[in-house]
Amino acid sequence: MSARREPSEPPAIPGYQPRRLLGMGGFADVFLYEQEMPRRSVAVKVLLASSLSDEIRERFRAEADLMATLSHHPSIVTVFHADVAPDGRPYLVMEYCSRPGLGQRYRSERMGVPEVLRIGVRLASAVETAHRAGILHRDIKPANVLITDFGWPALTDFGIAATTGWDSGTAMGMSIPWSPPELLSETPTGDVRSDVYSLAATVYSLLAGRSPFEVPGASNTAADLISRIERATLAGTGRPDVPEALQAALARAMDRVPARRHHSALAFARALQSVEIQLTLPPTPLDLPDDAGSHVPPGEAGTWPGSADDDPADLSGATRLRPVTAVSPDGPPPVRVEPLVPDGVPESWRRMEGAAPAEAADGRRRPAQVIARVVAGVVVLAAVVTGALVAFRPHADGVLSDPTPTSSLPAIRAVPAPTDLEGVVIDGAAVFSWANPDPQEGDSYLWGRSEAGTETALEIVQEPTVSIPFTGGTACVEVAIVRSDGRYSNEPAVGCVDA
Repeated sequence: MSARREPSEPPAIPGYQPRRLLGMGGFADVFLYEQEMPRRSVAVKVLLASSLSDEIRERFRAEADLMATLSHHPSIVTVFHADVAPDGRPYLVMEYCSRPGLGQRYRSERMGVPEVLRIGVRLASAVETAHRAGILHRDIKPANVLITDFGWPALTDFGIAATTGWDSGTAMGMSIPWSPPELLSETPTGDVRSDVYSLAATVYSLLAGRSPFEVPGASNTAADLISRIERATLAGTGRPDVPEALQAALARAMDRVPARRHHSALAFARALQSVEIQLTLPPTPLDLPDDAGSHVPPGEAGTWPGSADDDPADLSGATRLRPVTAVSPDGPPPVRVEPLVPDGVPESWRRMEGAAPAEAADGRRRPAQVIARVVAGVVVLAAVVTGALVAFRPHADGVLSDPTPTSSLPAIRAVPAPTDLEGVVIDGAAVFSWANPDPQEGDSYLWGRSEAGTETALEIVQEPTVSIPFTGGTACVEVAIVRSDGRYSNEPAVGCVDA
């Protein structure tokens, strides 16, 4: 084993005085500096001088600009300044987070489930915000989550490894325990679902006190971990206070097959909020941008840059991700990661732009066609705990809205997900069918394809079966039950068939 390298010397930066080393990484050192005006402590990350070409320096500056667009988020480390030091080393001046970060905490203390859920939702909000800006993190892990002076998690190191000319082996070598299988292959590929995997792996670590595929008392070399990540089944956290729903959400987000994961950080956040509600905890608010185009008032048509593949059951807003630029460590042309969900869903799961409400003359709903515009408002998911009940009142358009401050209204029973979702291949088509465990009058089903890059609409059908063209490989669908009053399955069922 090679000896640990010595830290680099802090560069001379006009207006800043170096104080001490804060940490060392594979590609950068972090120092505590005192900024002279205004006077405050700041953390300065300085890239190592080795292998930094002019092109890499320019790419670093461009990436710093992107990171600055995220600095307003409360769960993303604020970047104050970026430049190149007189000795040629690029650096970032960031807020100094003085509290112990998650990299220190998760192995040294038992973190409570409520705190972990809050952290998970806030981090998912940060990752979703980055994805909407076209930025993939690629290195989410406990060590990259700092804690602000006010106790909020703050994600750092957005995209640095993907834009500073690292070879893929070096980048992955630092983060193997939290990396998805597709980033550990000889030719790494990934999209927003790779970040979802690493985010869930980080949440798992906070609960288990170890990385997901680390086996206490056994060999845990890089080769051991890679083998388990690629082949082993995710074990439980070993904690009796971790509810089954949370374990299921983590297992889905960390599925070896990307198509079977939550297809956006927002969808994963909704799953964690669902667990909070089940535990009669107030759901942690989502911190998402509400800028031009990101919010469509009820009844107005428009598009907004939402998450790549919100689960069909997510009524928080019909969303679409701007194509994400996945930057290769080796510098090939950017790869466009296309969204799975086209542009939206019908208002209250029933109306489309340019069409009358989906009711036929005989009163039955018609199946939804390709939905090209968003005609829905953003729903605020909130809960009020009264005794052991969490009560919601339905909004005028049938969607769950603000919590009622009184217990006079009964709690609305949750809509279950379809069961027994199975698929078979028949004459060039994948035919999926499922069961409704609690059929109600007026039930319909919202379904959509799950494969990345598949341009397909979310569609409402009346019968519990759909058929899609199938030419080989893997085909997956997600299905949610939709009640006549607009309620929906909190977590859709997912089914896949293989050639």
